[in-house]
Amino acid sequence: MIAYTLLGTNNAQKSTAFYDALLAEVGGKRAVEVDRVTLYAGADGTPFFGIAEPADGGSASVGNGCMVALAASSPEEVDRLHAKAMELGATDDGTPGPRENKGLAFYAGYFRDPDGNKLNFFHM
Repeated sequence: MIAYTLLGTNNAQKSTAFYDALLAEVGGKRAVEVDRVTLYAGADGTPFFGIAEPADGGSASVGNGCMVALAASSPEEVDRLHAKAMELGATDDGTPGPRENKGLAFYAGYFRDPDGNKLNFFHM
């Protein structure tokens, strides 16, 4: 159902360096670079993940209540990837661990990228 997810950046060079290194940990790589947009691909048939400078020329900003969850194959992979994000300059927004929300049990680690966008690595 999802074709791609796009997050805004105010520094494309810094953001692509961050995501090049982080997404390589799960087999992601740059797939499309057009003007102000960089899209990353994972396994065939999975949605693209991208970063972009805003089309209107204004500043990128984070959305309140917006988050992108990136799939992990195990709780251990969540831990490893969250640590990698921290190593690359992300800020911790929720230490990896088990979570429960209205009976839905999962394992996740939350972080904010260098532009302040909220993401997590997620395993269920």
